[in-house]
Amino acid sequence: MKFSSYSFTPEILRALDACNYDQMTPVQQQAIPAAGRGKDILANAQTGTGKTAAFALPILQQIADTPKDIHSGSVRALILVPTRELAAQVTDNIKAYSQFMELNVVSVYGGVKMETQTKQLKQGVDVLVATPGRLLEHLQLNHTNLANVEHLVLDEADRMLDMGFITDIRKILESISNDFQTMLFSATLSQQMKHLANELLTSPVIVSASKENSTASTIKHVIHPVEQRRKQELLSELIGTKNWKQVLVFVNTKEAANNIVKELKLDGIKADVCHGDKGQGARRRALTEFKEGKIRALVATDVAARGLDVQGLKYVVNYDLPFLAEDYIHRIGRTGRAGETGNAVSFVCREEEHGLADIEAMIGYKIEREVVKGYEVSNRDRLIADISGRAAHERRQPRRNKAVGEEKVEHKPKTTAPTKKASKGKHRKTSAKLHRKGNVAAPKQR
Repeated sequence: MKFSSYSFTPEILRALDACNYDQMTPVQQQAIPAAGRGKDILANAQTGTGKTAAFALPILQQIADTPKDIHSGSVRALILVPTRELAAQVTDNIKAYSQFMELNVVSVYGGVKMETQTKQLKQGVDVLVATPGRLLEHLQLNHTNLANVEHLVLDEADRMLDMGFITDIRKILESISNDFQTMLFSATLSQQMKHLANELLTSPVIVSASKENSTASTIKHVIHPVEQRRKQELLSELIGTKNWKQVLVFVNTKEAANNIVKELKLDGIKADVCHGDKGQGARRRALTEFKEGKIRALVATDVAARGLDVQGLKYVVNYDLPFLAEDYIHRIGRTGRAGETGNAVSFVCREEEHGLADIEAMIGYKIEREVVKGYEVSNRDRLIADISGRAAHERRQPRRNKAVGEEKVEHKPKTTAPTKKASKGKHRKTSAKLHRKGNVAAPKQR
C-alpha cells in the first residue's frame, strides 16, 4: 500500500515525498487506518518496522483536521519514550513529517538544563515527546499543561516498564482530563505488558506484522560457544578476520564495556563506549561518530543504546547474554532494519546456557550453534591454562605492538615550525521559524 493512497493532507504527503517514503510497511498498513479513526492501538512492533510513522502520521492528520483555534496553547499529542536518545530521534522524525505544517514539536528529557526546555514549553506545544521522569518534573513546576491532550503514545512501552517508569506514567496520566486516544507500541508482549494494555486501552486494535515476540526475518542468528575468558580475544579476531566494517557490542555492565574498549584499542580497532557513567555530550559524540563510520566498534549497555539507529548496521554482538530474554529482541533490533539483512551474534559460555534457553523459548526456535576453530569449549582446562599463562600474552602481543606502533607513526609530530592557532570565533506557532521547508533531513524508518 502506498502512502499516497491514504487520505493524508497535501502537506503531509509533500513531507513524505521529501523523506522518500513510498510504500507502507506491514505495521503501518495495519496501524495507520485504525489510528486515523481514533482507535486505541496495541502494537507488537520491533524497531526498524516503521513504527514511528505508524503512530505519528495519523496523529498529525487528526491535528490538521481540527480548527487552529481549538486548545490553543496546550499540548495536543504526548509521546512518552524511555530514553533521551530515543526522544531526540522520535522528535526529529515527527519534525520531518510535519515540516510543511504549522506545528510546534518539542522534546523534554533529562541530562540537559531545565531552563531551555521550560522556555520552549512556555511558547506553546502541539506535539510533546518526553521521558517520563523529566516530564513529571516540568508538571510539578507547572511548566506545561496536559489537560487537553487528545493523543497519547507509549513508545517502547515494555522498556519503560522494565526501567520502572510505570509510577511516573500513572502520575502523568492524572494530569490529562480529556478523553484521549492511547497507542502502545512494544517490541515484546509480556504478561506485565498485557496487564498495562488492559489498564490503559479501550477495545484496542491489535497490530502485529509477525507472531508475538518474534524477530525480524532479515536477521541471521548465530551462537558461538566460548569460554568467558576468551570472549575478548574472539571478538577482536572476528572483527579482524571477518572484516566487519562496524559492530555494536552489548554488555551487561559498565565496567565490562570499559575493559572491552581498552582491549579493542590495544588490538588496533577503533572503538568507543556508551553507558550511563558517560556524560550526555560524550555519549552523543560516540553515537554520532559511530553513525558516521568513524568508530568501528561501539560497546554499550542496554539503556545507553536505546534509540540508536545506524543505517546499514550488519552486526550486533551479545558479548554478554542479557539478563532478560526480552532484551535480546531489543538488542538485535539494531540490525536487519527496514528490510536490510543483519547478523545477531551471541557469545555464550557454559554459565549462560540457562539464559539462552529462555531466549530461544521466547523467539520460538533454536538458534544455530557455530564453534569457531581454536575456541572449542571442550578443551576447557587447556584453554584456561593457555589464557592464564605466557602463551596467551605472547599470542596477542604482536597484534598489540603493531597497533601501538601504527598509532605512534600516525601521530608522529611534524618537524615544521608550528603555525598560529586560528581564532574561534494548543497554541499554534505561525512564525517563519516553524516553517523549516526543505531543511529537515529525511528520517529512517524505525
